[in-house]
Amino acid sequence: MDHGIERDTSHGRPAGRGAVPPDPVTGRVPLAVVVVDRDGLVSHWSRGARRLFRLPKEEAIGRPAPDLLPVSGVLPGAGTEDQPAYGAYADYDGLGPGLESSLDGRLSYPAAGRARLTVPADGRVDVLWWAYPLVGPGPERLLVLAADADGLRRDYGHGAAPAATVERIAPAFALHTDFPGAEELARRLPEILPSMSVGESARIVSQVLELGYPVLEFSQNDRVPVTPDWGVPRRAERRARRERAARAPAAGEPVPDDLRDEAEDLEYAAVRERLEFLNEVSGAIGTSLDLSRTIVEVSRAVVPRFTDVAGTYLREQVVAGEGFPDGVPDTTTMWHRVALEHTDEPGRWDDVVPVGEAMPFPAHTPFFQCMTSGEPVLVPRITEEMGHAIASQFEKRDIRPLITGRSMLLVPLKARQVVLGFMILLRHPERAVFNDMDRVTGAELAARAGLVLDNARMYTYQENVAETLQDSMLPHIPERMAGCDIATRYLPGTLLGRVGGDWFDSVKLPGARTALVVGDVMGHGLNSAAMMGQLRTAVQTMAGLDLPPVQLLRNLDDLAQRLGDTHLATCLYAVYDPIAGELHLANAGHIPPVLVRAEDGASELIELPTGAPIGVGGVPFESVRVPVAPGDRLVMCTDGLVEMRGEDIGVGLATLCESAAHPAASMDDACDTIIRALGTRGGRKDDVALLMARLNGIEPDAVAEWRLARDPSEVGRARAAVREQLHDWGLARQADAAGLMVGELVTNALRHSHARPVELRLVRADTLLCEVDDDDHELPALRNAGPDDETGRGLRVVSTLAREWGASRTTSGKTVWFELTLPRR
Repeated sequence: MDHGIERDTSHGRPAGRGAVPPDPVTGRVPLAVVVVDRDGLVSHWSRGARRLFRLPKEEAIGRPAPDLLPVSGVLPGAGTEDQPAYGAYADYDGLGPGLESSLDGRLSYPAAGRARLTVPADGRVDVLWWAYPLVGPGPERLLVLAADADGLRRDYGHGAAPAATVERIAPAFALHTDFPGAEELARRLPEILPSMSVGESARIVSQVLELGYPVLEFSQNDRVPVTPDWGVPRRAERRARRERAARAPAAGEPVPDDLRDEAEDLEYAAVRERLEFLNEVSGAIGTSLDLSRTIVEVSRAVVPRFTDVAGTYLREQVVAGEGFPDGVPDTTTMWHRVALEHTDEPGRWDDVVPVGEAMPFPAHTPFFQCMTSGEPVLVPRITEEMGHAIASQFEKRDIRPLITGRSMLLVPLKARQVVLGFMILLRHPERAVFNDMDRVTGAELAARAGLVLDNARMYTYQENVAETLQDSMLPHIPERMAGCDIATRYLPGTLLGRVGGDWFDSVKLPGARTALVVGDVMGHGLNSAAMMGQLRTAVQTMAGLDLPPVQLLRNLDDLAQRLGDTHLATCLYAVYDPIAGELHLANAGHIPPVLVRAEDGASELIELPTGAPIGVGGVPFESVRVPVAPGDRLVMCTDGLVEMRGEDIGVGLATLCESAAHPAASMDDACDTIIRALGTRGGRKDDVALLMARLNGIEPDAVAEWRLARDPSEVGRARAAVREQLHDWGLARQADAAGLMVGELVTNALRHSHARPVELRLVRADTLLCEVDDDDHELPALRNAGPDDETGRGLRVVSTLAREWGASRTTSGKTVWFELTLPRR
């Protein structure tokens, strides 16, 4: 397999003082690929490794990795005249910073460097190396890539470009070039990583060709970058060169052009690396407005490239999606640990500092300093004393082994000058400590992350407000009304529009009847929801007046026009009479309901005049009466359930009829069947309101009615008749209470009636319903009767003994009713 590295020496800016910008030089150099398993043994040895290290594959596989890289003595130091001609990189002892630790399993982050190795037949070989810990599910632990530095110097160091112009060298399969062997690379990439499938390989190759550098992806959650920030000389060497440049003016010597140009190159390369990192982070976070997902994205964006441990803390109110007072946090502010990413062994942090824990921070801690100042706090190394002070905040948990000796950077997460939280960044003791440039980078990282988190926080807050508003506007309908069972569903149109104008309702009417309503205000958002709230309240009020469906819709239309002409609405209003076994319906521009017959399970759309939407004005409404049988089901919904862009609404209505007729064990299951058939289709943008009623009916022998003359003696007859009827129904235990309350209601009705006889009705359904009608329109009210008052105690008795009671106006007067709970059968 032809692996290689490419070199790009173009800076994209003017060269040093007096220099001519070099032409870009790119090329491919053979790349050695070595994979080390979790036991430290070589499990893969590529052809490039065989050529570079002069060792056959069969002799390398299964051997300890450090044994294959012997070191030859002490090498020339940095900043000397005999350093290699290639670039500004120095030789150094051992396997180089990080490689030996990587081979021994002590490093868990990508590392890169240079080493001089003893190779049979070739003597010492100068190599560039890159080590990448593998976090996938397979047995592989480490990927080591190596290239011949002498080869680079031979090919490009003389005549091609000055060595100091080399900006960056990073391993790649195809870097900024068209690579015709992509398919072959995808097919053979599993040879490098045996646990990788061909499909995963193809994904990597596509990233290589698109991004210009490989990204090894082992799972949806674990990504290992193949381009660490390697290419800037080691810190010691940079410091030595800066010291040489600083000493020159003091000694009366001019700063050499090569040092001046090199300093500029180094500064430019370092800044460019930081900007690339920040741009990558910015692209990796804020992919959604989900607060939890955003938090995870922010944490994962910095591990392991910038830090080894990233803990994110947010204010309690931010996590809850609530607002919080202005001002600086204090020692009482609770901070929730919402994410923790690290490169340590699994579970090492989870038990000591679990995600989800909330805690305050004392004033003497660097955490408090960060959150109150709103500025980054840098701790080069956590001393034992500081580690002890930090650990004292964690009761019965010793956090010192996790933090002592590590470099720490605290960065505030803030937006609009408000601190939302902060991040704790820790580096392993073997890794370079955070410096001032890291502090600047961390501050910029936190600023970008803070804005993303604030957007997610505001969205979560507004979403909670919208859901609360919508829930407050939608009624909580009881599952059972007189003679019918009810189930409902509401689905918001989109995540960005949870507030809409769809609604459903049910209203208890005199005569054991129930009004069933479904409506839809055209449009979305708060204005539509506000209009919906007004119309729903109006429907409830007019239904309580027992207006006929046509009259109710006419009054609703008049009201909508008075409220303004900016909104239209559709409405379907049905009154179910379980005693008569009848539906009385009227429609204002709404889609027709579906009636499912219990006898044969057939379903049909009820044909009724469509009518104009509410708010049009000047259009008459018509009503129809439909006979129904016990067990029939009525399905009413808004058009968002059946209407789909690019599809005829007839298709949706046919699907509604079919899914409504599907047998179901319960009303909830029946609603879910309809939602699965229609509500989950792709492309649905509108809200959905669904109401289903099973029309159980009330048998004639469960109803008893009497007409009472306007004579005080009728009160006794009413009590006796009620007691006798309840004994016949087997409800003798309710007879005394019912007789007492009936006497009070009949007495009031006879006292206030004008000409028409008083009507008394008993209905045995899920509860015992008693209604008393008279021709007086004034509704009764509870009063506090004094010790000398002869009246005013009747309704107080009813209110105490009844399960529920109420009064409503009718076209001919009023109805006062009460309910008693029946014993379970």
